[in-house]
Amino acid sequence: MLRIDSHQHFWRYDAAQYPWIVHGMQALARDWLPDDLLPLMQARGIDRCVAVQARASEAETDFLLALAAQHPWIAGVVGWVELREGNVAPRLARWDGQPALKGMRHLLQDEADVSAMLASPVFRRNVDTLQSHGLVYDLLVHAHQFDGLADLCAELDGHTLVLDHLGKPAVRERGDAAFLAWRVALRPVAALPHVMCKLSGLVTEARWRDGQLDGQTHEDFHRYLDTALELFGPQRLMFGSDWPVCLLAQPHAEVVGLIDRWSQPLSPDERAALWGGNAQRCYGIN
Repeated sequence: MLRIDSHQHFWRYDAAQYPWIVHGMQALARDWLPDDLLPLMQARGIDRCVAVQARASEAETDFLLALAAQHPWIAGVVGWVELREGNVAPRLARWDGQPALKGMRHLLQDEADVSAMLASPVFRRNVDTLQSHGLVYDLLVHAHQFDGLADLCAELDGHTLVLDHLGKPAVRERGDAAFLAWRVALRPVAALPHVMCKLSGLVTEARWRDGQLDGQTHEDFHRYLDTALELFGPQRLMFGSDWPVCLLAQPHAEVVGLIDRWSQPLSPDERAALWGGNAQRCYGIN
């Protein structure tokens, strides 16, 4: 089966360009490029990947598309374009004829008022325009920022939407309250058949220190993964490593191994979908 990592990043590090890389994230404060990732993918039998934006700049989209042109195993790019104001249609013209461009993302989680952004008519109109151009939109929010998300997703049904990192549940809070609140918020989003979900980014939502989980184990993630499987089903889930961000909490091999071991009870067809088929369909990867 074709194995695709649906969510990872590349960058040439510049502190001013990546303000989200803060104290305690020294492992990320360096260049991370295709030559760093390819041996890790090959060691775990991953054939292709989707490179996702990590900074709010149209230059980021250009940078990732240039890498994809140089490395055919980068099968798709989820870039960035301004969606908060104006009309996105003319801005999209600069990437006409770029088959590697599969989608766009904005760091919604960093907005001062995420619910206001989700309700913004300008933002909704621009995401609708993305969909009319056949582009996927990746949604990045924390579990406590779901207010208005289901309404947005229900309105914007012209193309696939993707929820990154399972909606970033607070795995570090081991009690049932945070888990149940996330599950309740996730249910109406997952009920929409055009919304897919990435099994990615979980390890950094747990407690971590110096590149390892801190007092938590892989079993702490299972109820979140089980819930995603229950609510989305195996045909709308995609594996993503979130490399190199995952290195804050776990090596690449451990992140792959977590999902590999958890998904063992699935049927061969369901595993093939989760590990590659769904990403291939979602992002239109040949």
